[in-house]
Formats: sequence, structure tokens, C-alpha cells
Amino acid sequence: MGSVITLVLALLILSANGLKLDREYQRGVIFRLGRTKATRGPGLYWIIPFIDQKVQIDIRTKTVNIEPQETVTADSVTIRVNAVLYYRIIDPAKAINRVENYEIAVYQVALTTLRNVVGQNILDDVLQNRDQINTRVQEIVDEITEPWGIVIERVEMKDVEIPASMQRAMAKEAEAIREKRARIIKAAAEQEASAKLAEASQLISANPAALELRRMQMLTEIGAENNTTTVVMMPSDFINAARRLAESPQPSFANGQAQPFNPEVLFVPKQEEKE
Repeated sequence: MGSVITLVLALLILSANGLKLDREYQRGVIFRLGRTKATRGPGLYWIIPFIDQKVQIDIRTKTVNIEPQETVTADSVTIRVNAVLYYRIIDPAKAINRVENYEIAVYQVALTTLRNVVGQNILDDVLQNRDQINTRVQEIVDEITEPWGIVIERVEMKDVEIPASMQRAMAKEAEAIREKRARIIKAAAEQEASAKLAEASQLISANPAALELRRMQMLTEIGAENNTTTVVMMPSDFINAARRLAESPQPSFANGQAQPFNPEVLFVPKQEEKE
């Protein structure tokens, strides 16, 4: 009787030893006598003790930090780049059977691919088109890891270290481009202003009174600045009148009396004087 109880207890202990439990994010790859039997989980299941062996796999997304790598771009500039890689196991049996250590394998593939892709692009593309480089690295790594049952979800370049001499050269180039743009804008503004001034000159020549109004407006603007010196501009008619007065002949005296002064002479147009 005692031996029967002992045998029953041994069977119960042996059966209990075959019970396995996997969480929602875990899977168990079952090997029966060395051969892949099935992939089990999540939850509670039973395997044959001493015959079946279980290898547990975590199927959550894993994050791999790729250390900074020194590489040479297509335009012969030495830079250091680092990135972060996100991958997930979709077939635990392949991840165990197809590669010895999938974590190291994925890291090394991403490392070499990043260096190769960056080396095929010039520095400007590395700095401005990071999305394209990330997508290219992701496609290459995903193609390599697909037979291992691993999918690459995302690749992101985190930082690009540029030599100090190259940073100074890029700063000078950016400054020169901004100066060029400023000069072009200024030249375009001067061209537009000259066109407007030409139109204004035509309008003023058609109506000389507009010129006097403009002069009065300038006097108002000068006085609004609280200046200690104010420049008063005389109308051009006064200057022309003074010039004609200086060029006119001296008054003649007849019978001991001067001829009466005619002010209309001062404002006679120059063409009429010639006539």
C-alpha cells in the first residue's frame, strides 16, 4: 500500500513538473527529443517531463542602441553617427533555430548597414534627408532578418557629429548664402523703387505744383524730428526770377527819371525772352 502511494505521489510530482506558464508577451518553443515540436503560449500548458524541453522567448518590441560609428561620407567627410533600432520577433521558432544569438546578430547587421548607407551619401544628404537614410537602413536590415523570424519596426538616427573645421566651413557657407539672398532682395527693392520714382517724376513734370507740395511735406517731416537746424528750400520759381533779374539790363534814365519796373518780366518764360 505504501509503495502505491509513493508511486502516485511521484507521478503527481512528475506531472506537476510538466506544467508551464507563459505570460501574454512570452512564447515557449517546445523541443521533443531534440526536434522542434510546437510553439506554445501564452497561458498554462503541459509538456512531457524529461522528453520535452522549453525555450522561452519574449516577443515584445526590443530597443537596441547602436553606438556611435565613425564613417566617411561620399564627399570624403569623416563623421560619427549613432542610431536606435526597434525590432520584434514574429516567429519564435525561427529566431531560435535559424540564428545562434538573434540579439547580437540583429545588432551587428544594423551596425554595418548604417555605416554602409551613410557612406553612400554626401554630408548634406545625411543632415537633410535623415528619413530617407533611416528608411533605407530599415529595408536592408529587415530583408536580412526576415528568415530569422524578426521584423524591423523602425530605425532612427539620433545624432551626427561633424568635425569642428567642417562646422566652421558650413557656417561660412550659410552666412554667404544669406548675404547673397539679402543683396538680391535689396537690389529688387531698389529696382522697384526706381520704377516708382520714374512714374512720380512723370506726374510731377506734368504738374509743377505737385513739386512744391512735396517740398512743403518734406519741411513738415523735418520739423517733426525735433531737429535744431531746419533747412528751408525755396521754390524754383524764385530762383528763376532772381536769375532773370540778374541777367536783365540795367534800367535806363530818361529825362533824369528811371523807367518804371515791370515785375512781369521776371516771370516771362525763357523761350519768350529769346523771342
